[in-house]
Amino acid sequence: MKEYLYFYIYFLLCLFISIFIYKIASNLILKKKDIEKMSTYECGFFPFEDARNTFNVKFYLISILFIIFDLEIVYLFPWALILIKLNFFGIIIMIFFLIVLTIGFIYEWSKKALDWE
Repeated sequence: MKEYLYFYIYFLLCLFISIFIYKIASNLILKKKDIEKMSTYECGFFPFEDARNTFNVKFYLISILFIIFDLEIVYLFPWALILIKLNFFGIIIMIFFLIVLTIGFIYEWSKKALDWE
């Protein structure tokens, strides 16, 4: 139990600081209720219309592309940490990965998948 003492102290300190900051922030902000603020946001459409309206698939396409590129970028962080320890083959593989990532991005850009209009 003694070896976890610093962990418990750190946890309680973080909990206290986060509650303290939350209380200060909730007391300092202006709470002005507005119909627009209280309404739900439904993918850029006016929320009081019929629910069976057609919608633009671009919202989902942009979100899927964002998730794909986010996940690919996540692979770059561990690679950057061990870049000095990699051999030639590891560097070539990551350069190939970056080339494929760039080609995919250029393809999306050329097909205007990232344009809203």
